[in-house]
Formats: sequence, structure tokens, C-alpha cells
Amino acid sequence: MTTTLRHGATGQAVSRLQKQLNQQGANLLTDGDYGDATERAVRSYQLRLGLVADGIAGPKTQHALAGGDCALLLRNSTLQAAAQRLGLELAVVYAVNEVESSGEGFLLNGKPKILYERHIMHQRLSLMRTDDDDATLLKAHADQLAECYPNLVNTKPGGYAGGTAEHQRLAQAKMIDAVAALESTSWGAFQIMGYHGERLGYASVSDFAQRMAQDENQQFEAFIRFIEADPALHKALKAKRWTEFARRYNGPAYARNLYDIKLQRAYQRHTDCECGAKAA
Repeated sequence: MTTTLRHGATGQAVSRLQKQLNQQGANLLTDGDYGDATERAVRSYQLRLGLVADGIAGPKTQHALAGGDCALLLRNSTLQAAAQRLGLELAVVYAVNEVESSGEGFLLNGKPKILYERHIMHQRLSLMRTDDDDATLLKAHADQLAECYPNLVNTKPGGYAGGTAEHQRLAQAKMIDAVAALESTSWGAFQIMGYHGERLGYASVSDFAQRMAQDENQQFEAFIRFIEADPALHKALKAKRWTEFARRYNGPAYARNLYDIKLQRAYQRHTDCECGAKAA
């Protein structure tokens, strides 16, 4: 597992990073201290490759330095365009991307990161979709499926397998109901639930899922649409009211996980560099 390196880190891993950056044209002292100079060198390298220039040497940047394929990775230009579209400082967009994403949007096998939610499946199977639907019968059918396949349909969350095994769970759930299964899955780096798809302007949940499987830029697009679809969320972000934004986006657990504090600190760090510029 790749260790994320950032400003303040020290040790042999930082020395290796500095050597790799020097091979790419930097002129760093390989002292194992991730200070201002190393952060600037990381940003410079990221900008040259078109990656998100956040100054953090996470798995994506280290993957690139090792000669890996960057085709699926989030681009810096995508964040710049999002800042203009939402009327935000670029530093704000960097902060929400840093704190609210799960990092990488794809697994090593090239499939998008997902998490299948069996309790959402129960809810979606119970949902009346047409005027002819009978709520009682739908609920009874969902309950019956829960008895037969508790790992796929359940009134309680759980049963998570993680990684590629989540795609196996999704494939099994699609055999019960393909639409409900896609709706019951969270997708990509920002873990947007499939049932939001049509509300966010996608033609269908299938269209949404296909977009999420393309690259991280499409996943970030879904995140931006999610913010645009919630005026109060958008307003809180524009005003940099981190606590309100975190509460609305992350729910009641935001305080326990310090999301508001993390957002504020990330924003401040990015305003101390070229990332603090306002979007044109």
C-alpha cells in the first residue's frame, strides 16, 4: 500500500520521492524533509503532467513517478473548470477534492470503486415506480428476497466485501433487479449513490454507471452536479462555511470525523500557494 506523503513528512520515503523528482528535473536536497521546496517540486511535476496540483505525493503522483498510466486520473484542468463553473476560488475546489474524495476512483483492475448497499436495495425494491404499483406487494417481495438473499437485500446495512468483491455483489444483485442494484451502489472517488443519477441530469442510472466507469473526471463531474443540485450546499461552499457544508454533505458524522476542520485547513494550505487564485 502506497503511503501518502505531504508537507511535514520526514524519512526514507521522502528521500526516495525527492530522488524521483530530481530525475524529473527538480533540484532538491535529498534530506528526507518534505518542506516547502519539496512541495513546490511536487506541484510543478503534477502541473507538467496535468494531474491535480495539490502538492501532495499520494498514490496517483507516486504512480506517475514510477512510470504508470495516468489515463484514468483526475486532471488539474477539470478542477479549474469546476471552479469557474461554480464561482469558487480554486483553493476551495482543491480543498473539497482533497477532503471529500476517497482518493483514487478506480481499483487496480481498472474497475471503478464501488460500494453496494444492501439496505438501499431493500428500499429501492420497495419503491413505487408507477401508479399501478402496489406498495404492500412490493414491500412483501423485498422482504421475501431479504430472507432468501440477506447479503444482497436487507433492512440493515452491512455485508460489505470491499474492493473487487463489491463488483461481484453488484453482479449478483443485478440478477434480482438491474436498475435497483445500480441505484443501490455508490460510485467512484466521491461515492455518489446511483439513485441520484437521474436527479443529477443523467439519462438513466445505467448511463450514470457507465460514466462513472470512464475516468475520474467523470466521477468529479457527478460530484459537481451534486453540489449544483443543492443550492444550500453550494451557497455554504461559496461562503466557505465549512461546518455547514460538511454537515450537509457528510451528515451527522461530520463532527466526529472533523470534516469541517480538515476542509478549513486544506483551504488555508492551498491559499498559501498559487492554488489560492480565484477562478477567472
